[in-house]
Amino acid sequence: MGVHAVTNISTVELPNALTCAGVPARRLKSGAFNGGVAAATSSEFFKSKSLCKPLAKKWDRIIDRLSKESKSRKASSLKGAAKYLAKPGLISLGGGLPSSDYFPFEHIEIRVPTVGQFSEEETKINGQNVKIGKHDVPEGRSAFDLAIALNYGQGTGSAQMLRFVTEHTEIVHNPPYQDWQCIIDVGSTNGLDTLYRMFCERGDYVISEEYTFATAVETAAPLGVKFLGVKIDDEGLIPEDLDQLLENWDEKARCGRKPFLLYTVPSGQNPTGSTQGRARRQEIYKVAQKHDLLIIEDEPYYFLQMQPYMGPNAPPAPLPATHEEFLNSLVPSLLRMDVDGRVIRMDSFSKVISPGARIGWITATSQICERFTRNCEVSTQNPSGFSQVILHRLLDEHWGHTGYLDWLIFIRKEYTQRRDIILQACEKYLPKELASWTPPAAGMFHWIKIAVEKHPDFGKREVVDIEDDIFQASISECVLLSPGSWFVAERGARHTGLFFRATFAAAAGPDMTEAIRRFSIALKKVFEWEQMTCIPRPLSFRVSKKKFGDGECKYLYHTLTFVVLA
Repeated sequence: MGVHAVTNISTVELPNALTCAGVPARRLKSGAFNGGVAAATSSEFFKSKSLCKPLAKKWDRIIDRLSKESKSRKASSLKGAAKYLAKPGLISLGGGLPSSDYFPFEHIEIRVPTVGQFSEEETKINGQNVKIGKHDVPEGRSAFDLAIALNYGQGTGSAQMLRFVTEHTEIVHNPPYQDWQCIIDVGSTNGLDTLYRMFCERGDYVISEEYTFATAVETAAPLGVKFLGVKIDDEGLIPEDLDQLLENWDEKARCGRKPFLLYTVPSGQNPTGSTQGRARRQEIYKVAQKHDLLIIEDEPYYFLQMQPYMGPNAPPAPLPATHEEFLNSLVPSLLRMDVDGRVIRMDSFSKVISPGARIGWITATSQICERFTRNCEVSTQNPSGFSQVILHRLLDEHWGHTGYLDWLIFIRKEYTQRRDIILQACEKYLPKELASWTPPAAGMFHWIKIAVEKHPDFGKREVVDIEDDIFQASISECVLLSPGSWFVAERGARHTGLFFRATFAAAAGPDMTEAIRRFSIALKKVFEWEQMTCIPRPLSFRVSKKKFGDGECKYLYHTLTFVVLA
């Protein structure tokens, strides 16, 4: 049994990663592909056999840390029997697999973009109609068809999609240990719920950024699992604060054992939009090594790392010219740094293809993936067959790995343009004295800090009440931004900062600009903020608020020589 002894992650040199061009030779070398109905499968069938990589640590503590629920799970008897279905000439009367004769779908047809012509308008004109039939596999037209996809499957996901995501993971991340695997899940929320059930008991804590993905907290709450937030800055989670929290952990005071799960969104963090740089990720990983943490690396926005913000009216930064340049421009993932096998990475097609597909995957050690599969076998069973066969036809057989990277470069450009529009609107409409921000480098979200200390009632009212005033005033102006309190990791904690999250993912450019203008009106109303201009410079010294006829409130401003009513 191999044990990885490397602790200095900055010195790790990985063998050459798989490339898009190397995929066909890899598949040919792997031999006959078994992708039949409910085919037993594993990432081991599809990845490099790299003997120069060590094995991940085999931790007895992983077993110790499993929940009672996870420890009690056994392999599914019925799904385990699927390994015999690949035997030539076998007639099965054992499983309850219905005949595809009674699937009322002869074929489905989708229109998808041609590589390099990805826009909606180009797809309407130059897109390709792709037909997925019931019996494409025996008829030699595809490796996946409706007869296979719409039947029962394995808790790992289909062999066809598992092969694609395993290759993709190796191309992009090339994990530095041998025994990593991928398991397809029903999106990241399903993956999170499964991981909580695997590792947490009621009363346990999960550590995260102090503002975090609300659904991650809300998924844990019914399980009796609490979140504990670590301070953040413009690069996300602060490693020193994480270390201090764990170093000074008091089980009696906290009424819970020392946490060993860290949940983080390193790229385009939801809600703050912050992105951990390479050095920051290395420091976080070192703290995880020191305190023996498992890291849940939730990365739905990893490929939405954008071009640098150049400022208003500035020409955009050039896009990566090659696939290699694009991949090298991405901040290395925690998975890529994971010399121990302590990272559980969650990927998803939700933000780069479609959230309704409900397809994602985890990458972790074989030890963790085995327990994850046991849960899936008797809960979700397998992801939607419709989603899997459609994504496989698009990603694997229509675009291929190179075309998928082209698509990811395309949406990088699109999201960069959207990000720039909302930043320019903020610069135009939001008063700098009241609102500040850091341009997001990835993701879908713009995090706006409000100078709550400048509110007339600051210190007299709770921050969350002032936040609600802004929220309600914004609704009155017909604009919706998400209050920062919705994303606080520690529910019930007293708020000291005031933030709003705006997304630039969906609204059209002019609508985003108008939304920020409306938010500015609401913000100024709540703060009773008016900038008067009676001479070329602004008047900023407010004397008092007085009532004039009919109860109308006006502000009285004065300079050294004259009085202005506004």
